[in-house]
Amino acid sequence: MSETFLPELPQELWRAGKLELAHGVQQSLQVIRMATAGLGRYLAEIESRGVKDLYGYGRTAAWFADIAGLSVGEAGAVVKRAIALNPSRALDGTEVPATLPATAAVAAEGLVGDERIDQILEIVKKLPAEDRANAEKILAGLAPSAGPRQLAKAEANLLALLDPDGKEPKDPEPKEPRREITLERRKDGFWKLTGLLDDETGARTAAALEAYAQPRPVDEFGQADLRMKCERMGDAWVDILDLAIACPDQPGTSGYRTLVNVTIGLDELKSGLGTACLDFVGTMTARDARLAACDCLMLPVVMSAAGEPLDVGRLRRFVTPGQRRALNIRDGGCAFPGCHRKPKHCHAHHILHWADGGPTDLRNLVLLCGFHHRLIHHGDWEVRMAADGLPEFIPPQYRDPLRQPRRNTLHR
Repeated sequence: MSETFLPELPQELWRAGKLELAHGVQQSLQVIRMATAGLGRYLAEIESRGVKDLYGYGRTAAWFADIAGLSVGEAGAVVKRAIALNPSRALDGTEVPATLPATAAVAAEGLVGDERIDQILEIVKKLPAEDRANAEKILAGLAPSAGPRQLAKAEANLLALLDPDGKEPKDPEPKEPRREITLERRKDGFWKLTGLLDDETGARTAAALEAYAQPRPVDEFGQADLRMKCERMGDAWVDILDLAIACPDQPGTSGYRTLVNVTIGLDELKSGLGTACLDFVGTMTARDARLAACDCLMLPVVMSAAGEPLDVGRLRRFVTPGQRRALNIRDGGCAFPGCHRKPKHCHAHHILHWADGGPTDLRNLVLLCGFHHRLIHHGDWEVRMAADGLPEFIPPQYRDPLRQPRRNTLHR
C-alpha cells in the first residue's frame, strides 16, 4: 500500500488557490479512507479471535462502541463493513476469504468510501453465490469513479444478465394491495392527512395530483402563479375531492359539492363577519360560510342574537342539475378573465348572495374555479351580468384606474 500524507496546510489557508484547495480535500479524503480500511483490519482480527475472550464483551460492535464513543448501531455498521472486506478464520483456524476482496483492495488505496462499499455489499448479497466473485470484481472496478446511480444501474444490468426472466413468483395469487389513510384534526383547526399506498395506487395518485397541480398560466396582467409545489399539490387535492363528490353516484352526497351543518348568527351570515360552527367539530369564518353556501347542500342553523335557532334542519337545494348544465354551456368553464379551468372544476357562484336575497337563477349565477371563487368573495374584484346575459368582471382600481369590464374569451 502506498503511503499518502496530508500536505502541510499553509498558515493562511485563505491565500490558497482553487487547485491547491481541491488537492488538499482529495488527499485528506484518501488518507481518511485508508485509515478506515486499516481500522477495519484490526476489527476483523478482533472478530476472528473472539471479542469475549479478548475483552469480555458479547459482541465486537459493543466493544468498539465503547472505545469509539459511538452508538451500537453506528459501531455495528463499521464492524459489518470490516468483516466483509477482510478475511477471517473459522473455529478450526482455517482462513475464510473476504466477501468483497476486490473492493477491499481499492478501499485500502483510499479510492472508495463507506457508502459505496455498503452498496456493493447489498448488491452482491442479491446475486447467486456462484456469480458473486466475478460481479464483485466488476463493481469494485466501477466504484472509484462511479456514483450511487451508476452502481445501481450496474446492479440492474447484472441481475438482468444473470437472471433475464427474473425470480419465479412465490405466490400464484397476487397479494391484496396495502393502503392506509389516517385523517385527524389538529388543535389549531387544520387536518393532518397521512397514508401509505401500494406502488400502483401511489403512481396513479401522483399522476392525478400532478395533472391538477400544474402552475396557472400567466394571466393578461402578467401575474404568474407564485404557489410553491406543495401548495399546488394541496389545491390539486381539493379539486380532485370536489370532482369526486360532484359525481351523482357518490354515496352520501348525491352529487352535491358539500353537505355540512353550519351554525351561524343571522347578522354574521349577512355581513360576512364573525365565525360559524362547522359540523359541530370546527369553525369557519362567516365569509367562508357565504362562499360555501354558493354551491353546497347545507343544513343551515341560523341563530338570533339571543341564541334562539331561527332556521334549523331545513335543506335547501341551491343550484339544480338543469341549471348547472345550462351554466356549463353558457360559461364553458371558469368565467374569470384568462382562466382556463373547465366546468367540472368550477363552483356555481351567486352574484347577489342568496343570504342577501339573491335568487337562484341563471341571471344571478356564474361559474368560477375555486381560486377565483375565493378571489371574488374575499378580494376587490366584482362580477355582474351584462345586458347580453353574459358575466363580466370589474377589476379593482389599482389594476385598472378606469375599471373597464373584462370577460373570459378562452372558452369561446
